[in-house]
Amino acid sequence: MAHTRIRKFNTKDTYPEQKLDNDLCQVVVARGSMIFVRGQIGQDLDTAENVAIGDASGQAEQAMANIKMLVAEAGGQLDHITKITIYLVDPRYREDVYRVVGKWLKGVFPVSTGIVVSALARPEWLVEIDAIAVIPDEI
Repeated sequence: MAHTRIRKFNTKDTYPEQKLDNDLCQVVVARGSMIFVRGQIGQDLDTAENVAIGDASGQAEQAMANIKMLVAEAGGQLDHITKITIYLVDPRYREDVYRVVGKWLKGVFPVSTGIVVSALARPEWLVEIDAIAVIPDEI
């Protein structure tokens, strides 16, 4: 694992009623080059086409694919992610979106914050995810 993850947990143990399976932690200790990934939504970065209109989990899939691509373009990989923030326009999307994010970040154990907002920048966007990653210093 690229960074020190303190107090790792899985949401299936912490929130058993929600049937989630996300690897998270309370603290990440990291050294290296920081990557700040702009909030990603259900939009193809190459075409600017909105995808999965009306489908929060589909938009989360696209957002996570964008994050993976952007972190790689910056020289990193998904296990360098230290922090994610998930913005939802409806709390009922939480489980579907968190399942998608959990699949992409299985074994990574980032810290995570989830926020419900009244709206995102465009009405068709249901979820936005931003990330911070740290490419470790060479040892």
